[in-house]
Amino acid sequence: PSSTESRRELSLGSFPNLILLMTSPLRIFLPLCLLTLASLAPCVPAAEKNSAPTARDQARLIADLTAADDERCAATKAGDRARLAASYSDDLYYAHSSGKIDNKASQLDGVLNGSNVYENFDYKDRTFIPAGPGIVLMKGRVLVHMKNKTNGQKTMNDINYLSVWREENGKWRFLAWQACKNASPAAPTK
Repeated sequence: PSSTESRRELSLGSFPNLILLMTSPLRIFLPLCLLTLASLAPCVPAAEKNSAPTARDQARLIADLTAADDERCAATKAGDRARLAASYSDDLYYAHSSGKIDNKASQLDGVLNGSNVYENFDYKDRTFIPAGPGIVLMKGRVLVHMKNKTNGQKTMNDINYLSVWREENGKWRFLAWQACKNASPAAPTK
């Protein structure tokens, strides 16, 4: 058949004609590709019917992350190096509201040997947002109460934050923190 007739036949979806029209190398290549794809099919996990997390799964995830963050805050207030080290990811990136950047080692040092003692974390908003497998964002607003180790002066930072928790070897670890101070309320005008 002419090439015009072949195109017409192919456009009608005649699959056997496609095989006949292929040149010799393509006759071998196409079946090999199909066989290769078929052999890989068992390696790809079958999609679950209910792949979206259930309400129970979401509640469990939020409870686990709330517990992990509560433990981080308790370890910070206690100045407990071992507990903090267990809470922090080795890849920690901690951006303070002052602009200072810490990694795991320097953040541990700052909490344990810095000029302030953390007294309380008063969350006004703490929202967890699953971002992908093993990654959850935590965002909100917190009042961080501290006391100066030298003179006892108390301070409070009102901050908005975005943090990242990552599941590492079955445990949620604190991976990143970015904070910015909220402006002090304006003094009332007379």
